[in-house]
Amino acid sequence: MCTVCGCGEGEVRIEGGAHEHAHVHADGTVHHHAHGHDHEHAHDHGAASMAGAHAHPHRHDDGSEHEHPHVHHGDHQHDHAHEHHHHHAGADLDYGSGPARAHVPGMSQARMVQIEQDILGKNNGYAAKNRAWFDEHGVFALNLVSSPGSGKTTLLVKTIERLRERVAIQVVEGDQQTANDAERIRATGVPALQINTGKGCHLDAHMVGHAMERLRPADGSLFLIENVGNLVCPAAFDLGEQHKVAILSVTEGEDKPLKYPDMFAAADVMLLNKCDLLPHLQFDADLAEANARRVNPRLRIFRVSATSGEGMDAWLAWIECGLDARRSQRALTVDALKARIAELERRLEQSSAAK
Repeated sequence: MCTVCGCGEGEVRIEGGAHEHAHVHADGTVHHHAHGHDHEHAHDHGAASMAGAHAHPHRHDDGSEHEHPHVHHGDHQHDHAHEHHHHHAGADLDYGSGPARAHVPGMSQARMVQIEQDILGKNNGYAAKNRAWFDEHGVFALNLVSSPGSGKTTLLVKTIERLRERVAIQVVEGDQQTANDAERIRATGVPALQINTGKGCHLDAHMVGHAMERLRPADGSLFLIENVGNLVCPAAFDLGEQHKVAILSVTEGEDKPLKYPDMFAAADVMLLNKCDLLPHLQFDADLAEANARRVNPRLRIFRVSATSGEGMDAWLAWIECGLDARRSQRALTVDALKARIAELERRLEQSSAAK
């Protein structure tokens, strides 16, 4: 799992010249920073000296160079006693049953939990800043997640084509490589930014924050994030969105929500896509929905087909209700701020008159 293996380190590329590199702290935790050369970043990493560390240079595309500390840990003792799984011949193996719910050879469950908490804690800080900005500007942000091949991009294109005349839309596309999906989105006439994650299997809040800086979403707009195709890692990473939307196609299995419960538990909405194919498949849509609600009883489910248009009206109506709610919330906030300013001005005038 990426929260313990550090997948994609140093490989993230954001359209427009930004790239990401990692910083290692004295306690061994790692976090990443994306750097573009059109704006400045300041990072405070505490004391410059670290026990067991040495510096190595990092060269940018423009020829500039700076150094990063590289840490070697001398203590490699691990407690493996609780990681041994005793099974009789033919029994299943469950490496997700420990506290970390994952397994890395040579690393204790406690250390894995600590690393995951460090990574997710840093991510959640960036997500909170993204969410605060979305709230301030009345932007409705959705994080679309699914396995590869679910029809996510096609569904996104059809959604944009139906809404683009009524609302400003910006799109972030996440893939390991290529800008193919961003080009498909830009063909609809709305701005899109591609983020390539390299070996990374998900977007994180820091990447999305940089995308927001470049796309500059309009007040009251719709901000759509198409995450990397993966039903595991994106579940753990809050991007600052209002809702995660899980897409499950009828060409997959009805038991996907049970096999990948974290994703469906994290989502607020599930789109059962490619429903136009149901007459040609042995897929039980009712069972798929029941399995999803076993994982997440509060899940809102829409049966849709991006190809035929089936169910799209209900999905689009849900989006428009969300947009209206965000705009109303922002209007109330702005009105409250104006009222507060008026009250302060009134008090100031009274104070000046009394003098």
